[in-house]
Amino acid sequence: MVNTPEAASAYHYPLLIKQILLTPLANAPHQEIVSSPGSPVRRYNYRAFYQRIGSLASSLSSLGVAMGDTVAVMDWDSHRYLECFFAVPMMGAILHTVNIRLSPQQILYTINHAEDDIILVHTDFVPILDQISERFERPVKLVLLDDGADTPNLPSGYVAEYESWLSASDGGFDFQDFDENTTATTFYTTGTTGDPKGVAYSHRQLVLHTLGLIAAFSTASGNNRFHKEDVYMPMTPMFHVHGWGMPYAATMMGVKQVYPGRYDPEKLLHLIESEQVTFSHCVPTILQMLLSAAQARNVNLSRLKIVIGGAALPEGLAKTALDFGIEVFAAYGLSETCPVITTADLSASVCERGSNEDLARRRKPGKPCALVEVRVVDQDMNDIPRDGKTSGEIVVRAPWLTQTYTKSPEATQALWHGGYLHTGDVGRFDETGSLLITDRIKDVIKSGGEWLSSLDLENIVSRCQGVREVAAIGIPDERWGERPMLIVAQVADAKSNITAEQIREAIRVHVDSGELPKWALPERVEFVDQIDKTSVGKLDKKVLRARYAQ
Repeated sequence: MVNTPEAASAYHYPLLIKQILLTPLANAPHQEIVSSPGSPVRRYNYRAFYQRIGSLASSLSSLGVAMGDTVAVMDWDSHRYLECFFAVPMMGAILHTVNIRLSPQQILYTINHAEDDIILVHTDFVPILDQISERFERPVKLVLLDDGADTPNLPSGYVAEYESWLSASDGGFDFQDFDENTTATTFYTTGTTGDPKGVAYSHRQLVLHTLGLIAAFSTASGNNRFHKEDVYMPMTPMFHVHGWGMPYAATMMGVKQVYPGRYDPEKLLHLIESEQVTFSHCVPTILQMLLSAAQARNVNLSRLKIVIGGAALPEGLAKTALDFGIEVFAAYGLSETCPVITTADLSASVCERGSNEDLARRRKPGKPCALVEVRVVDQDMNDIPRDGKTSGEIVVRAPWLTQTYTKSPEATQALWHGGYLHTGDVGRFDETGSLLITDRIKDVIKSGGEWLSSLDLENIVSRCQGVREVAAIGIPDERWGERPMLIVAQVADAKSNITAEQIREAIRVHVDSGELPKWALPERVEFVDQIDKTSVGKLDKKVLRARYAQ
């Protein structure tokens, strides 16, 4: 009998998060990752980062973490969080990014609902767990995350401290291949009625979303590109849709990354200057906070490109950012879409920077990313005419959209009615094919038989001198169904104060021109120090409507 060589077979290549690391380890092993949650600033390179990922996996394994278990994180944006983004799913476990800004009761709900096995807890959040740990529905092991002493005292019930834990573990963990459809991450949506809804993403979805982000931002010809020479720093919490997926994209590209810890405007501005940060992303309220800081005028922000998402980019804020030299532009997505599905189209710009045309293009959510299908439909799922005027609900398909709400089949059925994911947003396409969001379905103001866009009202008022932030809501009215109301926060400078009548006059100009119906003029304008926000920094119109309904 003649011995023959074993038949050749091709390598089956599952799309796993560990593959994201191949490029930076080969092409940029000495590039820096910087973390500043405490003092001093921590610096290491991608090679050391990979070793620490292995040590974290070994540490978790020593506590019994195995395929399918859930590891939760409660931390500020740090090197530790980035390590968890990789080590936990690369083991085949599930990473639960806990929204630290939820109430203790809601945090307890998400921990129980996600069936967490281990929670990595920053010292700032130990008191929260102290309040709720007796109501955990399953045994949970706790690991301390500490920015201070080298050998911190462990609180009662905690099994290890992160840094000492990793230093005692082997960095050579053997990450195996497995099914790319394995769940990698889970987190919980905010702004909903009732309990938060759980969404989950597989390895395949996260890898494809990472490639989609790189295709969207790196191939642009304008000043909104994200490329290998950029320095990346998130200003979106990493618990919020994986930091919009950008840490995965930044890692695959091998760029320098900076993690700021807790968001403080002075600290963010210092890091932008000292680390030469060039690319970031945030919701409008964070950008407003940054530009309102006393130190902002003393920092050169002209290198900075900022993606705005999570809420509409007000025209006044966009103009202020441009005045600082920032290249600001919008993108669009939801917690359920991983999240990015469209980005502003600045590639064919021939208009003057800061002109009305330029501001309009920067504020539009823009055009679909690669592999994304976007439709605007009526109630029967028929496409709305692309005439630049007719609006409908935005529905989408892409290979990285969440497939289900965890343990919630009825909500899942509503989300995917008709075979497309329903965003709950109202919008239309303009003549160039760019998407324009006109409102959330639940935020549209129905007055006098007309539908008024709360975003249109907010945009007009945001341009008024002295207005820092504005929210437009509908309040019940016996005669007209609803009437618009404005809640306005003014800038700190007393010289910039603005009156309710001046705000009405700004809106009346658009009513007289026919752009808005007469019902758009608000009878009530309320001035406040701060406008209520959700846990991820969006205007909390649900709370505002409940407060002012009477």
